[in-house]
Amino acid sequence: MDDGSVAGRLRRPSWRDPRLLAGLALICVAIVGVTLALRAADQTDPYYVASSTLVPGTVLAEGDLEVARVKVDGGTYLAVDADAPWGQVVTRTVSAGEIVPVRALAAADGYDGRVIGVVSSTPLAPDIDSGAAVDLWLAVGEEPVAAMVAEGLVVADVARADGAFAVAGGETVYLAVPRDAVSAVLDAAASGGDISVVGHGGR
Repeated sequence: MDDGSVAGRLRRPSWRDPRLLAGLALICVAIVGVTLALRAADQTDPYYVASSTLVPGTVLAEGDLEVARVKVDGGTYLAVDADAPWGQVVTRTVSAGEIVPVRALAAADGYDGRVIGVVSSTPLAPDIDSGAAVDLWLAVGEEPVAAMVAEGLVVADVARADGAFAVAGGETVYLAVPRDAVSAVLDAAASGGDISVVGHGGR
């Protein structure tokens, strides 16, 4: 056997070997191709989502929102690269984890609602909590007949009572009240009658 021929076949390839260069080129092309494919597949953008349920009248602070990457129609929802929303007011309920719609926010001087606390004369249903939709009823007189004061109000917060006081009612419900219903709700609260906060059975 020709030792020179064997040594030639076993010689370590140099960096100038065309086969080595071709292999490296193929690897680089594959890496670039995978990177471009991943970027093309990721069509998501960062948007704000509610950290917890936001009710009408909430003035946004940084802790109220989180960032999530999602694929949605531009302009409909609040994008992270838009102007910071801090200080704007929520005009409708935004559930926890929901992407914040642009139309659910207004400037502080553009929101016409008010948060009003009323004391319920009857025990509250367990599902009446922040974000729930409720109707407000009032019964007055010696032989009271209940009449609806306002419907579809959103609960901003609830101060629940404990023990016997809770059974007898007396729990305070803070309601987000549109401007055109503020007078009626205040009149009901000052009437001395029995106020009932009635839930819709869902959110």
